[in-house]
Amino acid sequence: MSTATYTVKGMTCGHCVSSVKEEVSEVAGVTSVEVDLATGLLTVSGDGPVQEADVVAAVEEAGYEVVR
Repeated sequence: MSTATYTVKGMTCGHCVSSVKEEVSEVAGVTSVEVDLATGLLTVSGDGPVQEADVVAAVEEAGYEVVR
């Protein structure tokens, strides 16, 4: 099991959180997605390695940006 944490820019409400969770949940290998609106942190867990590029693409698809 692997876990990675990302900072997401642009989330301002519960709908934002839901959008990010929904998109990231669809990434291959992802088993758990947690989003903290207050801190902007996205924590992604998977059975095996989850590709960072896929997570970033999913966040962008939801309309937000991963800050590096």
